Amino acid sequence: MRRRVTTSVLSIAIFFLLAASFSLHVFRHLLPSGNAINSRTLNQPVDRLRNYAVGEAAVSVLRVLRSPPRHRPPPTESVLLLDWDVLLLPSPNTSTAASGRPLSCLFHTGATSLARPAGPVAFLCSLPNSLRRFRPFYTPRLSEASSNASGWVGQEDPPREMLRSTQLAYESVSTADDVIVFVKGVNRRRDRDLPASSLRCVFSPASGGAAVATTSVTSSAQEAFRCAHPPAAEVSSIGPFRVSISTGPEAAPIPTLANYHRPGGPASGGRLSICACTMVFNAAKFLPEWVVYHAAIGVERFFLYDNGSEDELESVVSRLGSQGFDVTTRFWPWPKTQEAGFSHCAVVNRDECEWMAFIDVDEFVYSTDWDESDQPNRSMMGSLVAVGPEVGQISIKCLEFGPSGHRAHPPGGVTQGYTCRRRNEERHKSLLRLDAAAVSLVNSVHHFELREGFETKQVEVGEARLNHYKYQAWKEFKAKFRRRVSAYVVDWKEPMNLASKDRPPGLGSDPIEPKGWTDMFCEVNDTRLRDATRRWFTEVKLDGAERMAWDS
Repeated sequence: MRRRVTTSVLSIAIFFLLAASFSLHVFRHLLPSGNAINSRTLNQPVDRLRNYAVGEAAVSVLRVLRSPPRHRPPPTESVLLLDWDVLLLPSPNTSTAASGRPLSCLFHTGATSLARPAGPVAFLCSLPNSLRRFRPFYTPRLSEASSNASGWVGQEDPPREMLRSTQLAYESVSTADDVIVFVKGVNRRRDRDLPASSLRCVFSPASGGAAVATTSVTSSAQEAFRCAHPPAAEVSSIGPFRVSISTGPEAAPIPTLANYHRPGGPASGGRLSICACTMVFNAAKFLPEWVVYHAAIGVERFFLYDNGSEDELESVVSRLGSQGFDVTTRFWPWPKTQEAGFSHCAVVNRDECEWMAFIDVDEFVYSTDWDESDQPNRSMMGSLVAVGPEVGQISIKCLEFGPSGHRAHPPGGVTQGYTCRRRNEERHKSLLRLDAAAVSLVNSVHHFELREGFETKQVEVGEARLNHYKYQAWKEFKAKFRRRVSAYVVDWKEPMNLASKDRPPGLGSDPIEPKGWTDMFCEVNDTRLRDATRRWFTEVKLDGAERMAWDS
């Protein structure tokens, strides 16, 4: 009897072995080849991959090896920014975010820090001192500030580590023809870009899980990467999706927060003639003067990239909107991404604006032809862009103004108080015809590279100039020590590149007021713009007192 049972078991085992061998032979074409990515990689979440990337040969295998994942919202995620700031992105399932009560970031040890709203769906908090010496850094939870703090290690398996802003795919734009992904940590040095042929775009569910498709990268420059859209069938059954960059066959995709969307339809309505785009941090005090002035001379719409402001920017923008000014704010917390921000602004607004002025809120366009004008008019800026179709960019030189004796922000604004400047022109800023921007979107903040067939027009100071109120009262100026926003400019706190034109002459690496600061950079007394703005914008109140139109 025992021998009969043994024989039966052996027969069954041999049957299954032969069946498995036959199936493997018949369906071998469905398995990845030796040079394709292995199945272990396919089953790992993109944000957990360490030494693997989704190869092109593996894309067709994904449909065979697993059924489509269920739709799930993204989990709560966080990014460690510079200066120990934490950007917290709660999951859409987090009800605490909409409670309206004071909130805090609750870390795994029970330590907390105040959570301040940052943009429409995010919060900023500080990593507590007690956690800065320990690795890894875990994503905090959003908690009501009044709740009892307690740690949560062991309640999540595994806990999510913070992403790092120094290596992150942080934004994407879908055009009709391709996808543009903005990524930190790939092209790390100016003019040393990895070849597009060595890179891939990787598409994966935002909730985590394996990648569903990859496509070729067609352009790699600075922090902007262009690639083809994935096949619609790969991204139609589940969502939302994210997109990242892989730097090689054995390299993990860069961690990503960049959401991917299929391209929408063309924008409705006509294009505006002139818009302005800038990146701001705590610029609410200066914004009304800048907007009121430039709107009066012809700028029709303003795009602000908010680099984590902590002042009254939101309320100031709201007030300007109620006064009829067209001002749009985009939350852009990513450190040292000014070039990428300008590239983003150029591509997403191409259908809305013909020309874009890339200038800062302490820079004012002016022409000596306007010296005798009694009133501003919207054709003033228009006269600067009245050029032939071959002109893709207009370069305007800067005149840099000093503190002019002021120890605090001058009454009436920068145009009224800062009237003494350096003699020589320094650098330039540009008005860009958006259709003329190079496919790479490369820019140096001051100007863009252009497509073939377009040229840059250099404007002489006698025709137009940019009043740059760069060296203000020390109390205002020292805020620049916080961080330079350009990806390729050394922060002033670093004792490097001290001869850079970005730094004031003689200024060291510490925010200490130089002796005689209030009278520095004063070589020419220049009141042209002050006099013009007094004629144009002075208002008389009922009590007879005068004020500028931008004073609240």
